[in-house]
Amino acid sequence: MKIKKLGLVLVSLGAIVALAACGADKKSGADKYLSKIKDKGTLTVALNPDFAPFEFQIIKDGKNEIVGSDVDLANEIGKSLGVKVKFQAMDFNNVLASVQSGKADIAVSGISATAERKKAYDFSTPYYTANNVMIVKKSDLATYKKLSDFSGVKVAVQKGSVQENIVSDQIKGVNAVSLIKNGQMINELKNDTVSGVVLEEPIAKAYVSANPDLAIVSSIQFDSSKSDSYAIALPKDSGNLKTEVDKVIKKLKADGQIDKLVEKNFELSQKSAK
Repeated sequence: MKIKKLGLVLVSLGAIVALAACGADKKSGADKYLSKIKDKGTLTVALNPDFAPFEFQIIKDGKNEIVGSDVDLANEIGKSLGVKVKFQAMDFNNVLASVQSGKADIAVSGISATAERKKAYDFSTPYYTANNVMIVKKSDLATYKKLSDFSGVKVAVQKGSVQENIVSDQIKGVNAVSLIKNGQMINELKNDTVSGVVLEEPIAKAYVSANPDLAIVSSIQFDSSKSDSYAIALPKDSGNLKTEVDKVIKKLKADGQIDKLVEKNFELSQKSAK
């Protein structure tokens, strides 16, 4: 009888230990990425510094420096987490992959949280919404007034961006040319290799301001409501890391700081282009 009771006690203790371990595993999973960042004392951020005013490069004190409103946002997140921030520059089509491979903790580079991307990544609450616009040579404004005018001609978009789908879905018969860098796209337009370039409005304005021979076609509007909100990409099931990132974004948005950062860096991008 005593043996049976002892057995029941051992079974009960085993169940309690198992439940406790299960709870610990869940907690460990939620803290996994956040703990890793805090343990190493560094938040590694992947970006493509070719998106003024969100991320771009300037020469400061004779050295190349990555700046922009996304950079400022990442620094605020690092400050909130109590860690240093390390930026890794790369082509845009490698930015998300670096998070999936673990080379970067997060990615911030004007990234749209599409349904397809959400299958592989977690995304923060959106921090900025931008419209997509068409850039043409100023001398061609009379030729290109509506989307159908681009049927049968070449339009440049960035490889791996949501603009690839927006252009192919909304311009019937277009010849979409996917290029790696925004600068390449602008050069192709100026050299008459393509007839138009599709970019997010803040980025387009920066390029047009720096190139007087280019212009935004004001009469053209894209339907980009499902894909024009920027968010930070995080590893899938990032748990408490996402919670902390969202806290910073919500605070900055509530204070109106995000728009101020974009405006400040737009002005900086214009000064650095002169």
